[in-house]
Amino acid sequence: MNRFVPLILVLLALAGCATTPSTIVAVPTSARPLPPDDSAQAANGAIFQVAQYRPLFEDRRARHVGDTLIVSIDENTSANKTGSSSGSKSGSASFTGPAVLSSRFGSTISTTADSKFADADKQSASNTFTGTIAVTVTEVLANGNLIVAGEKQVAMNKGIEFIRFSGMVNPDSISANTVSSTQVADARVEYRTNTRLDRAEMNSMLARFFQSVLPF
Repeated sequence: MNRFVPLILVLLALAGCATTPSTIVAVPTSARPLPPDDSAQAANGAIFQVAQYRPLFEDRRARHVGDTLIVSIDENTSANKTGSSSGSKSGSASFTGPAVLSSRFGSTISTTADSKFADADKQSASNTFTGTIAVTVTEVLANGNLIVAGEKQVAMNKGIEFIRFSGMVNPDSISANTVSSTQVADARVEYRTNTRLDRAEMNSMLARFFQSVLPF
């Protein structure tokens, strides 16, 4: 049974390459528009209806659940930290030795000690993330702020790129139905990949594994 343990571990590792990476976006990344409330519509045959009103001379910015919004991702963060410390300690002592040791070491014995300590540390981090993503309004709060979320998946040769975004948008920050990510509260921005091995690489790995355990 023990001979099959490495094979099982390899298969589990290969299967793990196809899983969806974890996310920091906890809200749903899409929402459908709410169905119209027939009870809120006036049954008078008029063209103007309060439930479906949108200003004629105003840009169609997101304001209802299900509306889409363009988020311009422009995240640039940097942090630096430096620190240093030092210390020193010295001491001395002298005493008169016994008479039996005076002939060899002298009448007075003295000793000194000196120690020094120095430490320095420097850390720096820098991150840049730019791009655009279309998100959906998933909730409208009582004060008019919008909870938005969205996901974009880009499948490339050997894997899939996941771009996810969520946050709270003030409608006053929206211009031409676009808002900058720096103006989004509680923003969650992530970019992750799911690399997948192609069949040729998988066969090569399995071949090397079996060749390593064969006796010849």
